[in-house]
Amino acid sequence: MHTPLSRRSFVAALLAAPSIAKQNPNDIRVESVSTEEESYIYRTPLKFGGTVVDRVTLLNVKVTVRNRAGKTAQGFGSMPLGNVWSFPSKTLTYDQTLAAMRDLAVKARQVTADCKEYGHPVELNYLMEPEWLKAAGTSVPKLCALVTCSPFDAAIHDAYGKLNGRSTYHCYTREFLSEDLGRYLGKEFQGEYLEKYVLPDPKPRMPLYHLVGAVDPIVESDITKKIGDGLPETLPEWIAFNGLTHIKIKLNGDNETWDRDRILKVDRVATESMVKRGTKQWFYSLDFNEKCPNVAYLMAVLRQVEEKSPAGFARIQYVEQPTARDLKTHRTNVMHEASKLRPVVIDESLTDLENLMLAREMGYTGAALKACKGQAQALLMAAAAQKWKMFLCVQDLTCPGASLIHSAGLAAHVPGVAAIEANARQYVPVANKAWESKFPGIFVVKDGYVKTGTLTGAGLGAVS
Repeated sequence: MHTPLSRRSFVAALLAAPSIAKQNPNDIRVESVSTEEESYIYRTPLKFGGTVVDRVTLLNVKVTVRNRAGKTAQGFGSMPLGNVWSFPSKTLTYDQTLAAMRDLAVKARQVTADCKEYGHPVELNYLMEPEWLKAAGTSVPKLCALVTCSPFDAAIHDAYGKLNGRSTYHCYTREFLSEDLGRYLGKEFQGEYLEKYVLPDPKPRMPLYHLVGAVDPIVESDITKKIGDGLPETLPEWIAFNGLTHIKIKLNGDNETWDRDRILKVDRVATESMVKRGTKQWFYSLDFNEKCPNVAYLMAVLRQVEEKSPAGFARIQYVEQPTARDLKTHRTNVMHEASKLRPVVIDESLTDLENLMLAREMGYTGAALKACKGQAQALLMAAAAQKWKMFLCVQDLTCPGASLIHSAGLAAHVPGVAAIEANARQYVPVANKAWESKFPGIFVVKDGYVKTGTLTGAGLGAVS
């Protein structure tokens, strides 16, 4: 078990570390950076964490890199500016928090362009992330800063793979990344390399986790006004349309009865559909988006579900971030007892290794990886979590288009991750249209699986 002292020692060691410790002939440096935005309105609103979202702005980043021999390549990164999730505020409006992210994106572009060190993308992220966070200042939460800067990191990783004519996931070996993990994760990881914890080739396919938002209709009688765009509008329709076997349930965390009944209703309706289809096994995940007041609330909901539907309870694969994201402030929200029932994972709390270590001390047994927190950080957190035998999942921030490919690639290359989220097909399918013909196995799902085995092109799974 890691102690607070070990976390402080870890942070002190990182601050004392040199910039790029070893030279590698494959090293790159940033030559130029450009950004642009895309905005879309959701086909139907999504409610999570007590807030309804009905639109998305994507930040797209292009980075040109050069290696020591003078060869250049351009990489592409894209990520939703998920301000509602990463920058919740009781005083600032949606437009104000989005404006803060846009302002930070301008600063992050300059920080990235100004970095003239040579290194592997993981090493360059190690140098730039502190500068990105410094540019964010104290008014922008760290999670929000990571989300804003993640497409810059992704573009560098993408460019590195393209420069070397191969999947970037083939470039996390010691041939390319000379430093061992001790540099990034502390003494416990000395002598170990990232290649131990990352699959060079993607898993052939992964089950799709479908989202049931807190205001989504479950059955026909729940619909107040039909969308009428030809896509499914109820859970049975979605199950048949995509051949679903995994369902993620958004909960409110402020009413035990409502949350319990929501889970039971999804289970009842899903069971009817699965039996009709001949499906023998299916799973749920529960996402409270940190709204439970305490662990007792979570335990009460789980116990009530178990009492009323033992089979439904058995189908719960994991519980995601039930209580407040600020673990240091809420040290009493320990999850030891809840984790005996089901894996409990951190999501919003996972912004660095220190918080992952603290979460373990507090009884969390899993971690939700997200491409929107940065490719480099996601891989390093995946390595630490695997060594500590934690449950792992990958979630997508309702990522459309290129950002979904990035997220899918991450899920497909991390051992232990069993399923993938792809919520944009439900809420903002228009943003996927241009990508469906290029990657039909990713964007068109009929048998419940995403065909991640197709993500073998140069860069981050052929993001271009």
